Amino acid sequence: MPVAEKTKVQVILPRPHPRQEEFVHSDKKRIVIRAGRRGGKTVGVAIRAVERFLQGRRQLYAAPTSEQVGKFWYEVTGALAPLIRLGILKKNESEQYIEKPGTEQRIKAKTAWNPDSLRGDYADDLYLDEYQLMNEDTWERAGAPMLADHNGDAVFIYTPPSLRSVGVSKAHDPRHAAKMFKKALGDPRWLAVHFPSHDNPHISKEALQELMQDMSKSSYRQEILAEDDEMQLSWLVYRAFNERTNVIDDFEIPKNWLIYVGHDFGSANPAALFVAQDPGTGNFYEFKEYLPGAGYSTAQHAEVFKEITTGYSVIWRSGGSHQEEEIRQGYTAHGWPIMAPKIKHVKAQIDKVIGNMELNKIFTFKSLHNLIEERMNCLWEPDKEGRPTDKIKDEHKYHESACARYLYCNFTPETVDAREPQVSVSSWA
Repeated sequence: MPVAEKTKVQVILPRPHPRQEEFVHSDKKRIVIRAGRRGGKTVGVAIRAVERFLQGRRQLYAAPTSEQVGKFWYEVTGALAPLIRLGILKKNESEQYIEKPGTEQRIKAKTAWNPDSLRGDYADDLYLDEYQLMNEDTWERAGAPMLADHNGDAVFIYTPPSLRSVGVSKAHDPRHAAKMFKKALGDPRWLAVHFPSHDNPHISKEALQELMQDMSKSSYRQEILAEDDEMQLSWLVYRAFNERTNVIDDFEIPKNWLIYVGHDFGSANPAALFVAQDPGTGNFYEFKEYLPGAGYSTAQHAEVFKEITTGYSVIWRSGGSHQEEEIRQGYTAHGWPIMAPKIKHVKAQIDKVIGNMELNKIFTFKSLHNLIEERMNCLWEPDKEGRPTDKIKDEHKYHESACARYLYCNFTPETVDAREPQVSVSSWA
């Protein structure tokens, strides 16, 4: 009786360089990798994914761009090609997965940038690459649940974002990956790995030098040295705003609290922000945002504002530039008087907002999604060297933030007195 011969197949993987080795064979349940461009982070997770796949584990890799997914797919298909040719493994090129027929053993690469695009699968090991560009809910709402059944492991990979990546990012908070890294440093369940591009011994020094010549100093720090937290903080206009402590659950505003309203005019994108001040503490509570879109008259807006503030004492309303007096008069004619802000210049207005934030006086209801998102993304315009200027990047996008600065610029943070409304109304008489 003939005996079937066994064929021995060797899977050849690159040898991890020392910094890759730190995470390729780590047994930590959660790993976050912060590395420079071409530092070898994607190749490193490809090595890890192939090794774990060969152990019978189900692997899922996701990145927000098809280009990044392609890099990972190239590495894993090259390594597993001998097994695919022999029919031991099956490859689906269009769906980008490799599996062992008749088992749950699979390695898949897909494009994902938010919870909805990641859902619909499960894994023993999940890899989220270019995580800084993903919506921060991707992990908690989709990634973590898909690992729950098998008590799976997760790896987060990112390069600190430069200003040029802001336009393609799906993150509400551009610092969410940096915050995860910082938190991981103090958690024994996590492994946090940081290395610059220079630590990859396989990258051409000449090529790296050429790449650096085309970068600003800021981009070099972000994309090559992989330094992120402090530099990102310097770009954020409202870096004093702490969403962990200052974004709070909604509650009913007491009728004896003082109400102030900030307005940003415009026929296409009118906006308003309703703020209550606790007379006992002087703290401000941003409780209602108004962004109705185009197609409404001044009279219609005014009626909505009156309805929102029914039963409350509105101390004053402030908004618009000093050139928009005609619009303010229009609202006054409909029973909703709006005063010009005390301060004219945008930078000085913002300083007042930041001053109140630094005193921990401003709290925002969780339901104000637009305002919170604006504060997470509002950045200073960079100069030619990539350094932040005092001009807001894409200022026209930030309507609720404009309402806030038109409102808070009428207060003096340094002399907050909890017993009185912090504004001199008589100065506008």
